[in-house]
Amino acid sequence: MLIVLSPAKSLDFESPIPDVTATLPRYIDKSSTLVSQLKKFSPVELSELMDISDKLATLNAVRFSSWSKNFSSENSRPAIFAFNGDVYEGLDANSLNLKQLKFAQEHIRILSGLYGILKPLDLMQPYRLEMGTSLANKSGRDLYAFWREKLTEDIHDELSKHKQAYLINLASDEYFKAIDVKKFEYPIISPVFLDEKDGKYKIISFYAKKARGLMARYVVENQIKTPSELINFDSDGYQYSEQESTPLRPVFKRKSTV
Repeated sequence: MLIVLSPAKSLDFESPIPDVTATLPRYIDKSSTLVSQLKKFSPVELSELMDISDKLATLNAVRFSSWSKNFSSENSRPAIFAFNGDVYEGLDANSLNLKQLKFAQEHIRILSGLYGILKPLDLMQPYRLEMGTSLANKSGRDLYAFWREKLTEDIHDELSKHKQAYLINLASDEYFKAIDVKKFEYPIISPVFLDEKDGKYKIISFYAKKARGLMARYVVENQIKTPSELINFDSDGYQYSEQESTPLRPVFKRKSTV
């Protein structure tokens, strides 16, 4: 069983992290190809390409300029400790022990516009490159064309080695579209997280993102290897809704505390 997560726009390369054995991304050469192309963009062009502020564009121009194929503790850190958004607040990697981090390394994959796919302990250098970016390349008009075949094959091959060959989709739509589900022969389970607001249950982006991280953490903490065990997820007040769920779309609801 594998879990896929989205990366985060916010990064943390300052906070202390545990002493872990880091690994290297598997597609450094492909990342380097993208960086070589992006280095040619001016900050103004990056701003237009990525739809970001001038300040962020300038920051990322510097990042691409200094990016290196040589990863070290000085220029990079493990992905699970580098991303700092809502998902990773729920995952709270700094509080996982070494046994739990090893399990995460075996069962979690992070999709990335620059790196393609990252294991939690894979080193990454700071970057900003959304999977939905329309960066024309030799494979097509955007990053989906650049990564889709490789990522689909990669995850499919990894699942073939698992006794329980299920993919748990805890990624956003933007990132999960990088996988060609039409070529996927294993079940894909996509949990849904609903929060109560004004008497109705709906997907609230901020809470749903954090809930994805909470579920990833739940899997890691409890060493879960089968999808049937997911229904017991109850972090932060979420409860499984059997009536609204299907085998591939388990629904978890949380009542308002206001």
